[in-house]
Amino acid sequence: MPTPPPERAHASKRRATGAPPKGSGAVTFAAPPRGRDQSHQTRTRRRTHTPTPYRTLFRTPGTRAFTLGNLIARLPMGMFSVSAILMIAASRNSYALAGAVVATGLAATALVVPWTARLVDRHGQARIAVPATALACLGALALIACVHWNAPDWTLFASYAATATVPNTGGMSRARWAHLLKDDPAALHTANSFEQAADELCFMLGPVVAAFLCTTLFPEAGTLVGAILCMTGVLVFAAQRTTEPPPTGRTTSRSPLRTPGIPPLLAVFLATGAVFGSLEVVTIAYADAQGHASAAGVILGLQAAGSCAAGLVYGALRVTGPAERRFRRCLAAMTALMALPWLTATTTGSLLFLAPALLLAGMATAPTMVTAMSLVQRRTPEGQLNEGMTLAVTGLLGGIAGGSALGGWVVEHGPGSGAGTGTAGFALPVAAAALAFLIASAQHSTERTSVRPSERRTNSRPSH
Repeated sequence: MPTPPPERAHASKRRATGAPPKGSGAVTFAAPPRGRDQSHQTRTRRRTHTPTPYRTLFRTPGTRAFTLGNLIARLPMGMFSVSAILMIAASRNSYALAGAVVATGLAATALVVPWTARLVDRHGQARIAVPATALACLGALALIACVHWNAPDWTLFASYAATATVPNTGGMSRARWAHLLKDDPAALHTANSFEQAADELCFMLGPVVAAFLCTTLFPEAGTLVGAILCMTGVLVFAAQRTTEPPPTGRTTSRSPLRTPGIPPLLAVFLATGAVFGSLEVVTIAYADAQGHASAAGVILGLQAAGSCAAGLVYGALRVTGPAERRFRRCLAAMTALMALPWLTATTTGSLLFLAPALLLAGMATAPTMVTAMSLVQRRTPEGQLNEGMTLAVTGLLGGIAGGSALGGWVVEHGPGSGAGTGTAGFALPVAAAALAFLIASAQHSTERTSVRPSERRTNSRPSH
């Protein structure tokens, strides 16, 4: 076999090794040295991390601005009730009157907020949220004036009831995420987890800020600052028009209450609200019985902190499988963890051990609420998302009110109430969580058969 010329041999060798031809003008790169330099490059590459789900979430233009406005507007949601109680009690020297006024406002909110959400869906968030918030702030200012000038008691009820027009800012924020991330379920899961963590954070900080303002400055300071923050936040939120879902206008669609799958979810929200309401009252009563009533806020703050942390971690996870299955598992975990405060209070009788038990118990609530809100988003008809999520929040508020009332009755008249320990009341959150789990489990077979054929075809379509 004849030997090729040297140049052709070198060219063949260059082609075999992938080197560029000599004199072709191509830039040649030296092979990376082996040994310590190569291991340094490997370590450098390993240090390069992919962005976290939350950092990726807020890369979408406009999301940071509407989130900032929403957080400012949402903080007063945890301030108004405590501020009103402290303000009225300081002026009229009656916690019974203060509690009745707040309960009336809560009932009015449960009736009015779904209608406000329906108007938001029809006409747009900015067009409805701003005047509705302005009316609610006027009600708060009227309450301050009535308390300050010692107006008749009925004016307090009327003024605080007017604050029920405040829109559900959390629901509007979730509707924006659902609009922006409708083609990215994983990112929407992260967004819902962030919103739930924001809820927990605001309801954890709100009472603390309200108590500080009312006791340090003057009794009306909490309500006044809350009204200013609420109006400012809604104005900032509404100004972000690029991320706002388009209004649907007047439609003939029936209420989400009549949509299959929504009523059982609302029943679960009622039972879950009873978990929160009863746990709050029972914990306060238990701390008071131990002679440390001032520690109740800190202990309940740990429960909210555990929920907030769990919500953020849950949002960073990549969830798999049907949401209905995850929902039942979350409810089962919440039932099990809610038993920890009960067992701790019964066996130890110590606030020091109750605090970490409540921290652990709170870790199941945020994942449960995140999954529940995801199911509400999936089952609510298109164009009615604000109304559907507001109905869920209304169910939660109703459960909180009922749980608070039942928890107070058990503390005063239940087993062991005469001893002043109040440990029997900790069984209520466990029972309410178990009831929520039973409702979700009982509806499982019904939900599977109620899925429309078109949805089955969509779910069975292979992903690309």
